[in-house]
Amino acid sequence: MNKYKKLAMNTVIFAVGSFGAKIFSLLLNNLYTKHISPSDLYTKSLLEILVVFLLPVFTFSLSEAIVRYGLDKQYNKKQVFTTAGLIMLCGLAVMIPIVPLLHFIPILRPITGYSILLYFLVFASALRGLCSQFVRARGMVTLFSADGIFVTILLFIFNILFISKLGMGVKGFVISIIFSDICSTVFLFIAAGLHKYADISCFSKELGKSMLRFTLPLIPTTVMWTFTGFSDQIFIGNMHSDTVFLGKDAAGIYSAATKIPNIVTMLSTIFFQAWNMSAITENDSADRNNFYSKVYSAYESLLFIGSAALILFIKPVSALLINYTTFPEYKKAFLFTPLLIEAAAFTCLNLFLAGIYTATKHTKNAFYSIIAVVIVNIILNLGLIPSWGIQGAALATFLSYLLCYCIRMIDARYYVPFNFSVIRTILNTVILLLMCMPVIFSFKGCIFWELLLTACMTALNYRPMLTTVNKLMKK
Repeated sequence: MNKYKKLAMNTVIFAVGSFGAKIFSLLLNNLYTKHISPSDLYTKSLLEILVVFLLPVFTFSLSEAIVRYGLDKQYNKKQVFTTAGLIMLCGLAVMIPIVPLLHFIPILRPITGYSILLYFLVFASALRGLCSQFVRARGMVTLFSADGIFVTILLFIFNILFISKLGMGVKGFVISIIFSDICSTVFLFIAAGLHKYADISCFSKELGKSMLRFTLPLIPTTVMWTFTGFSDQIFIGNMHSDTVFLGKDAAGIYSAATKIPNIVTMLSTIFFQAWNMSAITENDSADRNNFYSKVYSAYESLLFIGSAALILFIKPVSALLINYTTFPEYKKAFLFTPLLIEAAAFTCLNLFLAGIYTATKHTKNAFYSIIAVVIVNIILNLGLIPSWGIQGAALATFLSYLLCYCIRMIDARYYVPFNFSVIRTILNTVILLLMCMPVIFSFKGCIFWELLLTACMTALNYRPMLTTVNKLMKK
């Protein structure tokens, strides 16, 4: 099958399975903002980020290795699944005495009383990640997508039950995820026949060492990337100012605002699941560089057109995803989303470039790039938030991800020297920044300005997408 068609077909399958699921997840933000106060929403965000932080540390980021090694035909899939699973279980056992100590860290005091739930949340997420990524590594993309729908419907039902009906707030949110992840794990284990691949006698010490060498650089990378993405809320929630709105309520509002750019990352995630598989399987092909060039150009164009459209319709989208009825403080959350949308676009481009590191097994380079980003992000947060408040945090996030993109674009192209248009990327960035201004400063009659800039963005980017579509149409 044509590699472009294969990428497109996998993307469509992931889209069918993921789009409805992702929409459900976004709509849940309306439920959360209706039943959870801004300060409690900050606690919810802390728990979410701790899962993202603890998961790679105590599972050694082996979910990444499962896809990389599982897709590689030279490795035995039973050995990959068993070896990764046993190592992950050992790591999760080590985590047991550590989780109760987290609430002693001053900035994590809001999670006091959630230790047991937090552990089971990480444990359930790890098991589901192990099963779902192995299913993807076996090429069972339809089942992988079906599971995405299944787990999100369950999450929606459990949230309605525990948050809306029983009024359990943040605890209801955590319990909902635990139950849905456990159900998903059982579903995948049965549907994919994973019991056939779980054999302790197939544990391979050498394979384990190889997988850990591959994933160990990813652990600090993921941890620091997570910190960069969440440090804004930590700074907002713990800093004080006499001139701008800060504190836990402000952090909760910022947390609500970050959900809107998830529409951009949602589309990217659907593509990235398919792209990551293509990047690995096509790593040794003769026309690899040309393949990357065509796909990247279309991907960048789609991201920026989508981001422009989201900023254009930011008010109605915000009204759909954020409920203002119970806590009217959330009503101004949309003001902080434009810069976060642009940051999300560069996050997606960074993921594309990270795929090069994964495919070529240069994962340590992702670590090097994120060090600079973390340092710059902290400096910008300390400098901008006291003066500009929540908007300063959004600007710091955008500038940090832009820096990461610049570093990775230079570095990653040493391994896969694909071509891209520097001028078009600069113009895309500038146009999107110009679209942010009318929303941030509440200009009157800004809709005409936004429509004009969206048209410019579309005119600038339609050709790369058209070229890739033509590739797809060729037999």
